[in-house]
This record gives sequence, C-alpha cells and structure tokens, in this order.
Amino acid sequence: MNATSTRAEIEQKKQKETAKTWVRQVDEKGRAYGTGRRKCSVAHIWIRPGDGKFVVNEKQYDAYFPILDDRAKLLRPFTATKTLGLWDVNCAMEGGGVSGQVGAIRVGISRALQSWEPGLQSYLKSAGYLTRDPRVVERKKPGKAKARKSFQWVYLLLILEPVADAYDDASPYISATKEVR
Repeated sequence: MNATSTRAEIEQKKQKETAKTWVRQVDEKGRAYGTGRRKCSVAHIWIRPGDGKFVVNEKQYDAYFPILDDRAKLLRPFTATKTLGLWDVNCAMEGGGVSGQVGAIRVGISRALQSWEPGLQSYLKSAGYLTRDPRVVERKKPGKAKARKSFQWVYLLLILEPVADAYDDASPYISATKEVR
C-alpha cells in the first residue's frame, strides 16, 4: 500500500470515530435546544416529543405567522425528517422582520432536531437546513442615496444664444451653459 491510501484509511477511521461521538444533548426537562439566526433575527428553540404544539413568543405559530408560505417554511425540517406532528416546539424570537424570523426559526428547529437525534443530521444537511443564510442588508455608502443607488443625474447642456456684440468679425453666437432639469 502506498502512503495516500494509508492516509485515506486513517481519515475514514477518524470520521467513523467522530460519527460515534455525536451524542444526544437534552436538558433536565427533556428538551433539546437550537439557536437560529437570519438577518437581524435570533430564534431560541426548544423541542421535545409531543403532539405537535408550536408556540412562538407565547402565541400559536399560525397566529404569529398569518401567511401560509411562512408556515410551510417553518415546518420543512420536520417534513425532511418525516417527523411532522411528533414534536412540541417552543420558540423565543428577537428582532428582525417576518422573513428573517422564519429563516431563523427554521435553522433553530433543524439544530434542535440534530441535537436530539444526531442521526437526522444527514437528512437536514442534504436539504440545506443546517446552514445559516449569511446574507444581510448592505450598508449605505457615502455619496450614494442607498447602498448602491445613486442620486438622480443632473447634467449641464451647452446652449448657443445670439448675443449682440460690437465686433463684426466675431461669431454672432457665444456659448453659455444653463442647468437643465
């Protein structure tokens, strides 16, 4: 055997050992915890086995998120792992708008499911639910109206006006600039 295959075998052994070290992380109340972030929103998620109750800031999630697409995005980690309706979810939200909060809750639920059952990580990771969306609002730059938007362009137009002049040999027109809006 050459050195590269030996190194590959060593890497495989390390991966198997780290896969064995994933252990369920549950608190004394029998809940798993996950934190999710998106834009300016932060979601603190606690899940435990139950009958499918979903509470966000002490309100039912359908009252907190009235738009159906937002509710569907919240439940996607459960549908990816085929555990819809088997968990009670309690969520504490901070900051941001609706879309940022939905994204933060989705990441938090995924991380909480992973900490409860490490075997679900492959399903969640392949669906992309464990990855935080790094996009944030771009800052405003000096000399710009917004981050990239420029102010309205105002240009000077060269207008020729006839001018009575004492010199006959000179051109009857003299240039003058006027601002045009």
